Amino acid sequence: MSRVTSSITRYLGVAALGLSMTGCVTMEKYNALKLDRDRQAEQLAAAQTAASTAQAESEAYKRQLQALMEAGAGKDGLATNYMQQLSNLQAQLDEANKKYADAMNSMGKVATALSPALTSELQAFANANPDLVDFDAARGIVKFRSDLTFATGDAALTPKAKEVITKFSTILNSPAAVNYELLVAGHTDSTPVMNSATISKGHKDNWYLSAHRAIAVGSDLISNGVGKQRLGMVGYADQHPVASNTSESGKAQNRRVEVLILPTTVRPGAVTAAAPAAPVSHKKAAPTKELNKDSASAAPSMNK
Repeated sequence: MSRVTSSITRYLGVAALGLSMTGCVTMEKYNALKLDRDRQAEQLAAAQTAASTAQAESEAYKRQLQALMEAGAGKDGLATNYMQQLSNLQAQLDEANKKYADAMNSMGKVATALSPALTSELQAFANANPDLVDFDAARGIVKFRSDLTFATGDAALTPKAKEVITKFSTILNSPAAVNYELLVAGHTDSTPVMNSATISKGHKDNWYLSAHRAIAVGSDLISNGVGKQRLGMVGYADQHPVASNTSESGKAQNRRVEVLILPTTVRPGAVTAAAPAAPVSHKKAAPTKELNKDSASAAPSMNK
C-alpha cells in the first residue's frame, strides 16, 4: 500500500509541475485534479484501515480458537476424572450398603459377639445421655437423635453432641472395642427438603442430608482418635425407617444417625490401635430447645 501512495504522490506532483510549466491550466482543471487526489487519498486511508481491522480480527479469532481447543481438552480431562471419582464413590457406597444390610440381617447375633463388659459400658453411656443417645444392645447399635445432635437445617454437630461423641470415642478405642469395624449410617424422615437455607448449605435432599450427617459424626470420631480404617459412612435418606412417618413421633424416631458396631473385625494388618485423644474441655451450654430442620414442632418455614 505504501508503493501505491508513493505512485499517487509522484503522479500528482508531475501533474502540478506540468501545470506550472505550461501556465495554461485553468483554476477549474486545478480544482478537479485536487479533488481527484483527495478522493484517492481517502480511498487509500480506508483500505489501510480495513486491512488493519481484518488483521486484528483474524488474530482475535485465532486466539479464541486456541482457547476453545485448550478448554475442550481440559474439559475432556475433567470429565474423565469425574467419571473415575464417581465410579470409586459408587463402589464405596455399594460396599457400605452391603455392610449395613449384613449387619441388620444379623439381628440378635451381635450381642453374642460383643463382650458383656462392652455391652454394659455402652448401655451405661446411653443411660447417661438419654436425651441424645439410644443403645440397641440386641444389635450393637448406638443411635444419635438428629434433633439434638445437629444444628437447625445443617450437618453441624451441636456442642453437646461433640461432648458426647468424645466420650463415645473413648469406649470405641478401649481394648474391648478397638478391633471392631464401625458403620456410621445417617437417616431422615420422609419429609422432603424444602428450606432454601438448608439447600444452600449443600443438603439438596434427604440423601445429601443423611450422608452429610453421617460424615459429620464419623469425622468427629476420627478427630477423637478412632482409626479411619475402621469406619464406613453412608446416608440412607428415608429408606430405612424404624417407625411410621405418618406421625410426628414416628418421624422423630426416623431422624437419626446410627453407629453400628459390626460383628466383623478389622482385617489383620489393617489395624492400628488409635491412641485415645487428649481430653477435650467443653463448656456446658444452657439447655436449649433448638429445633432441627425437620423437628416435629418446627414451623413449615423451618422444615427441611
